[in-house]
Amino acid sequence: MKFMTTAEIRSKFLKFFEDKGSKVMPSSSLIPDDPSLLLTSAGMVQFKPYFLQQKKLPKEFIGTATVQKCVRTNDIDIIGTTGRHLTFFEMLGNFSFGQYFKKEMCQWALEFSLDVLGLPFEKLYFSVYKDDDECIEIWKKLGVDDSHIVKLGDEDNFWRAGPTGPCGPCSELYYDQGEEFGCGKKDCAPGCDCDRFLEYWNLVFTQYDGQEDGTLKPLPKKNIDTGLGLERMAAIMQGVSSNYETDIMKSLIAVGEKLFGVKYGADKKSDLSLRIIADHSRAITFMIADGILPGNEGREYVLRRLLRRSVMKAYLLGFEGPFLSKFIDEVIKLMGETYPEVVDNEKLIKRVVLSEEERFGQTLNQGTQFLDDFLKSADKTKKLSGEQAFKLHDTYGFPIDVTKEIIEEQGFKLDEKGFEKCMKEQVERARAANAEDAEAAWELKASVAGEILAENGPTKFVGYDELECSSKIIALIKDGKRVKTLKKGDQGSIVVEKTPFYGEMGGQVGDTGYISNTEKNEAEVVDTVVPEPGLTAHSVKVVGGSFKLGDKVDLEVDALRRARITRNHTATHILHWALREVLGDHVNQAGSHVAPDRLRFDFTHFEALNADQIAEVEKLANDQIMRAFDVETYNTSLKEARSKGVTALFGEKYGEEVRVVNVGNFSEELCGGCHVKNTGEIGFVKIINESSVGANARRIEACTSYDAYNYTSGLIAEMDKAASLLKGNKTQLTQNVSKMLANVKELKKELEFSHSKQSTMIRKEVFDDLEKSSMGFDCLVLDCGDIRNYDFKEYWDAIVDHCGDNCAAVLAGTKGEKVLLLAAGTSKAVKAGFNAVDIIKKISPCINGGGGGQDRMAQAGGTKAEGVAEALKIAKDLLK
Repeated sequence: MKFMTTAEIRSKFLKFFEDKGSKVMPSSSLIPDDPSLLLTSAGMVQFKPYFLQQKKLPKEFIGTATVQKCVRTNDIDIIGTTGRHLTFFEMLGNFSFGQYFKKEMCQWALEFSLDVLGLPFEKLYFSVYKDDDECIEIWKKLGVDDSHIVKLGDEDNFWRAGPTGPCGPCSELYYDQGEEFGCGKKDCAPGCDCDRFLEYWNLVFTQYDGQEDGTLKPLPKKNIDTGLGLERMAAIMQGVSSNYETDIMKSLIAVGEKLFGVKYGADKKSDLSLRIIADHSRAITFMIADGILPGNEGREYVLRRLLRRSVMKAYLLGFEGPFLSKFIDEVIKLMGETYPEVVDNEKLIKRVVLSEEERFGQTLNQGTQFLDDFLKSADKTKKLSGEQAFKLHDTYGFPIDVTKEIIEEQGFKLDEKGFEKCMKEQVERARAANAEDAEAAWELKASVAGEILAENGPTKFVGYDELECSSKIIALIKDGKRVKTLKKGDQGSIVVEKTPFYGEMGGQVGDTGYISNTEKNEAEVVDTVVPEPGLTAHSVKVVGGSFKLGDKVDLEVDALRRARITRNHTATHILHWALREVLGDHVNQAGSHVAPDRLRFDFTHFEALNADQIAEVEKLANDQIMRAFDVETYNTSLKEARSKGVTALFGEKYGEEVRVVNVGNFSEELCGGCHVKNTGEIGFVKIINESSVGANARRIEACTSYDAYNYTSGLIAEMDKAASLLKGNKTQLTQNVSKMLANVKELKKELEFSHSKQSTMIRKEVFDDLEKSSMGFDCLVLDCGDIRNYDFKEYWDAIVDHCGDNCAAVLAGTKGEKVLLLAAGTSKAVKAGFNAVDIIKKISPCINGGGGGQDRMAQAGGTKAEGVAEALKIAKDLLK
């Protein structure tokens, strides 16, 4: 068996199935189109429309083949503890949508294994579903011995999409690694939990439609869905027993060895940390390249957890400070040729990662100290409470699995139920703060949309060039269900064969307008959505007559609203260009919202923009708008667009054919939205706000055309009002405000001087009232009149300066409607018996107040000014 690199295996697989007639497709994004999935974890995810017959391959192809990048999160806690589990991995797959089936698949799987990879026949084993006699016979005819065929049941060898629906038997190919990897049991065979028989290829034969009564109805078109783990196959072809010893993972571990000064294989704990960081660095690189940014929910939280787990593992190795960029460099070097998105987004990936490393590093030492202190105080119980674990998670950002690992290494246990309770309470608090969704009437469920798409094919969109057209109704939906009629007063959705209405996609809001026909039936289109890729649905209120399936209708988009949207959409492209010019190439779109009255543009950047930067972005954008450049669009292949350097938006998913929007040859982006024909139509753009939307992203909000004019006019009107108040004109507004502020500053100084002078003047006069207390210290009781709280200390300092270190005083004063009392004494006075707290407690009721302090100084506040005299009388008596 010849040694093969991971890259060679990847290449040979694709060529093999391409030669058989399959269409080689690029890996889809790690962000799946299916909203029920957190991350792409299998090769078949992108082919769901083909399996459902919603899309069809060109006739010259018999199926597809891919190398799919995948991330699975259910194994995070055991990553590195075994040689098999990875968070990021590559899945080789080939798929058929009714073109070829079981016989061809088994034959080709064996052919690839023996002739291309050169695996020894005698080391191959095959599991089949216990009732799939057809598959058993196919393997036998291909020369597989009975002793190498194992029958397994539903749990292992029967695939189901759900309780009902598409399903079918599987056959898995295993490689016998040898008895030394086994459990030693006599019945050890494929399906055993030990490592002897390594499953490397799963062939799924989707041939049935599972019914509710449990019966299996044959599908009219039978499908093939296979998955061959690239890392597992690399381990076999490279003669190693662990995925971490294969060429790619070995190179990443070597980065860690050099960086952290440890030797792989010398220590189990450091080995585990090296494996975890090597694994996580690949996942981190590819997740960010596909548009995922660290956050606190969903896939964003998965990314943050992987980042922080990596930083923590490096910290446990004695390393502090940023380091992941070294691993990113190696990932790009090893895999960038196959996955150009990691090369294209290198700067962004590194900036995002560095930002997270620095942020987590700031709290890491504090969190670790907090945990150490608690563990020292909990030596007897040897248990970390759920509340303490939650504080580490919520305040210091410690992932719970990291906390668990640290304390278990020190012999402690975690109160996991208590932690889950705290997390649940936090979720409930968040939910209580959210508003309810009020759009259920127009909801079009994905399952219903899928049915419509499968029956009728995709909606034809004519709205780039037309705002009116005639079409036929192919579906009506009300309350999420298909109906035959929508009548006056109903709210629901109308689906037609072709439409000029743009459905909300890519940040651009859906069109509004009207649907009607010659019979005076009319519906107001309040929104347009795309519930499934390729299907457009019009959310409507029927305002007259009724609509039935098959009706011919006229569709009319609100032209003025669409025009405002197109101006804002083209402006986002221009602003994107301007931001990159001013801030740098790391700026990428991270989200947008294009509405008729405003635009919102989120972009990757790591600090707030200053006023000069915002002004420069706005100036550059308006320069290009006012030069009246033509805006052109054309369709091309994704590969061709990439080769020309067209900007692919961060995190966006594209098909093989893409639409390019070229603005004046200075901005060229992949975009399916609606745009102006010439930048001059925009008028001008005005940035109205800049803010943060997370640790790694900023947001600008802007408006264009009439809305920019109205916004600017409003600002000028406000300036006129302000200028009038300052008795000047708006061109001198800054100068006049500066003068006013300077005057205010001078007046403040004069006021402070006046208070200080008043205090000094009073100090010279008050000491005639000094008396000697019965306890032997000098004492003073004084009504200071109108005074601020901090002036009491000036009085007290003056009293001490005059009387020395054996004195006490009780002072009263007013601040607006509030009455203030202060009792203070020197250390000697306190030793002689003076107690400021006791005095304040006894005199504060006179002013309807209360307070406190210490023996040497105490204060009180109240509201009854007429009680001051009584309070000071009591104080005098107490001091005497």
